[in-house]
Amino acid sequence: MRQMPATVPFLDLNSQIEPLRDEIDAAMARVVDACAFVMGEELRAFESEFAQYTETRHCIGVDSGTSALHLILRALGVGPGDEVILPPNSFVATAECVSLVGATPVFADVDPATHLLDPEAVRRAITRRTRVIIPVHLFGRSADVPALCEIASEHGVHVVEDACQAHGCRWDGRRVGGFGIAAAWSFYPGKNLGAFGDGGAITTNDDALREILVQLRDHGQSRKYDHVRVGVNGRLDNLQAAVLRVKLRHLDSWNAARRRVAAGYSELLRDSEYRTPAPLRPGEDHVYHLYVVRHPNRSAVVQALQENRIGFGLHYPVPIHRSGAYAALGFGAGSFPVAEKQSEEILSLPMYAELTDLQIEHVCDVLKRVSLVSG
Repeated sequence: MRQMPATVPFLDLNSQIEPLRDEIDAAMARVVDACAFVMGEELRAFESEFAQYTETRHCIGVDSGTSALHLILRALGVGPGDEVILPPNSFVATAECVSLVGATPVFADVDPATHLLDPEAVRRAITRRTRVIIPVHLFGRSADVPALCEIASEHGVHVVEDACQAHGCRWDGRRVGGFGIAAAWSFYPGKNLGAFGDGGAITTNDDALREILVQLRDHGQSRKYDHVRVGVNGRLDNLQAAVLRVKLRHLDSWNAARRRVAAGYSELLRDSEYRTPAPLRPGEDHVYHLYVVRHPNRSAVVQALQENRIGFGLHYPVPIHRSGAYAALGFGAGSFPVAEKQSEEILSLPMYAELTDLQIEHVCDVLKRVSLVSG
């Protein structure tokens, strides 16, 4: 009889980093030896490599995914009086960035199967004040960007991809991050491609937009001390860029391993009371930043996982429109019923490339012992 693991963490960065220690130590030593910590060669190299990886013309390294989205909206001139359409079930930063430029977040409900922005809901939400649509490639699954880009084109608005959870994901074979006018990326440590702290990037195929973004992230400078616009201090540090260059070389293999983990979960939970991620539709891809299941008695599931020392996450338990930060918008219960129902049932299981078959089996055994009517 096999010995089940004593604990299964939600995320185990040590298991990812330890095999790369020599490569990472050498990369960081290059930066330290050169004393080139800001706006140096490592950043330029990473920007080139990530642009190539995402199949885009330009990458601009910034200090977080939040800054990436914020700066894109600023560069597009979005501001007071404008509306930006986004899903209500993202991390709050997606809406925060809209608020930070003075625009109004307009929520559109999501597809009940995929959790992703519903193109038909977006079509109903568009007004003459709409400037941008932000599809979120939530949990690592590609939103229907071709459909959303078609709607945007019909109405003369931009698509800005929130790709902060979707490193390496594709739509119909093409990398996400290059469908809209620009895309925002996060390199928070727990992401599929994570830094050793906060970090982010913007990808775009628009040369003029790239020029504005390069200036905005560095105090609005066109060259040193020539401040042509009001910017921010939003640069990606060279140490983070050096780490990301090492990890980028392993991203595709890590994503393949995440798909293996997801397939294991889906198979073992196939005939259970859990709703696992919906099968991929034509064109869709999934890199499983998170593996999210649904259960109508989530509190019982949480209790069982805690009792068995299994990590989990809730992404996200409160839809943005129901949060205190956006109470002033006046959305009551039932405003976006699909997203609200999902928020009551979702649960993220342990997900990282290094999870073993034994750990996956143990998690699923514990989950299946939870009765639908327990608690």
